[in-house]
Amino acid sequence: MGWFTRNGRVLVAWIWLVVLGAAGPAAAHAPLLFEPDRQPVMLLDAGEVWLEEAGTMRVEEVAADARIRWRPSSATDIYRLDKGEALWIRFIVPPTPNSERWYLEIPYPGVDRVSLYVQNGAGEWMERTAGDTVPISTWPLPHRHPMMPVAVSPLGPREHYVRVQNGTIFGAPMQFVSDNYIMRQEQGISLALGIYFGLVVLAVMLSLAGAITLKDHVYTLYAVSAVLMALTQATITGLAGLHVWGEWPWWNNMAPQVLPLFAIASLQLFLAELVSLRERSRLLYRLLVTAGLLSLPLSVYLMVTPEVMERLRLIVAYFLAETVAGLGVVVWSALRGDRYAPWLLVGAAPVAIGALFPLARAAGLIPIGFWTTHGMQLAIAAELPILLLVMVLRSQHRREHVRRIQGLDRIDPSTGLINAAVFHERLVRLIARSQRLKFRSAVLLVDLSNIEQIKRQFDSESARELTLRVAGRLLSVAREIDTVARLSEHRFGVLLEGPLHADEVAEAGPRIVARCLMPFKGHPLEWSAHVRVAQALIPMDGTDPAQLLGRLEMLLASAPADSRRAVFMLSKSGALPVFAG
Repeated sequence: MGWFTRNGRVLVAWIWLVVLGAAGPAAAHAPLLFEPDRQPVMLLDAGEVWLEEAGTMRVEEVAADARIRWRPSSATDIYRLDKGEALWIRFIVPPTPNSERWYLEIPYPGVDRVSLYVQNGAGEWMERTAGDTVPISTWPLPHRHPMMPVAVSPLGPREHYVRVQNGTIFGAPMQFVSDNYIMRQEQGISLALGIYFGLVVLAVMLSLAGAITLKDHVYTLYAVSAVLMALTQATITGLAGLHVWGEWPWWNNMAPQVLPLFAIASLQLFLAELVSLRERSRLLYRLLVTAGLLSLPLSVYLMVTPEVMERLRLIVAYFLAETVAGLGVVVWSALRGDRYAPWLLVGAAPVAIGALFPLARAAGLIPIGFWTTHGMQLAIAAELPILLLVMVLRSQHRREHVRRIQGLDRIDPSTGLINAAVFHERLVRLIARSQRLKFRSAVLLVDLSNIEQIKRQFDSESARELTLRVAGRLLSVAREIDTVARLSEHRFGVLLEGPLHADEVAEAGPRIVARCLMPFKGHPLEWSAHVRVAQALIPMDGTDPAQLLGRLEMLLASAPADSRRAVFMLSKSGALPVFAG
């Protein structure tokens, strides 16, 4: 049996060499070798190709016609099939063990129709067909792109024919893979696609939440753009044809041509809103919106025109024009000081580079490959977080701006402290809270007493600066729960939230005086703040806010100008103390 097995293998190899020699000079190229440890097995020049101009011949006629001038196949050739031509490819599968199945893989989800022919034992040609124009349920192996089983036998070679029909061009590599390789490969691709689409779903959910909570339509435009870009990538990778609309061949064939128009138009409108183009230049904004709306009639025209190459030229032209317009607007805004435009350029750069590969493939400049299919996914995955970060920063800035505008009637613009009206409101609530909870709080009025001396000794600008510095010193003394307000040009108010101990109340005024007397860096010692503090206990010294503040003001006003005292306490009875000269 061992002798028979060895001699049988020798006989099969001899027959295989005879077949190759009988094929003539055209077959003098490297034969296919299905080696499981060297996958994918590329066809390269191991096959032969012929371009049939009429595109009407059957496989029986092609196989029997000895006048056909076949030439060696190549992985880099690009064929124009826009006028009804059919590309025929023939190859011979070598003797291969049938322990596992082998498949012809054409990694081009956008191909219209691919038919694989092989003779059965009775000599009849068996056909397997896949492609955009074929319902996915009729494919021999439903997949993101054509994947058709080839006939292998350990006893001898098998000749196969492939017929490719496409409305535009065809330049995809042809490769052979086994079951085990497909399983390993699909695990990696599924992980990559899952990460990408998961990132898109997360970005869309965050943007919709931002649109609802912040009432900012930029988030809505971002969500629409992200969804359209994801649908475009789903069509380019074949994922949509496999899981969504594979049973509608017409739309499965048109989606890769129509959806990119909507995706690029929505992206440019989103960028225009993000850089506030409407406020910067209404003319540019209207032009960009008009260009985006042109995607609607253009898509209708693409769906009704039979000229496939004309559709391809229009798609490439519109995509390039919109890309240049969008990037131009961002650059224009960056040159005019937009704070977010440079970050948008950083985020848009990968997308602009990634878009070159499918555009070059559509124009017939490069064949199908990894970067033409997955380049945009990598670019968008890098862009989405950057755009989301820019929108978050923009929203924070806008909220802060709105908060400042709304707070002008409650906040002193020069110091950022609350004004007298808000101070009075908080004093009312402090008194009520102290009475209800039965604890001690305090209210203090702080006057800047040497402001006129600073004006005479220095200047008015120095006096204004000193007022701002005093506001900062008061904030540094106060606790987070306390309130500091500017009541007039040179008067401040402080509310000390209780419960307070007696020693804390006694130390409050002197601590403020000492803190304000400390020298300021970069100024002479004479440039210091002399303050006077009048303080009262709540609710011991009164529960009427207006009356309590009036008594404190009288206490400060009645203090002699040359008095050395800086802290004055309002007595429980309300009587004013007697000041020594």
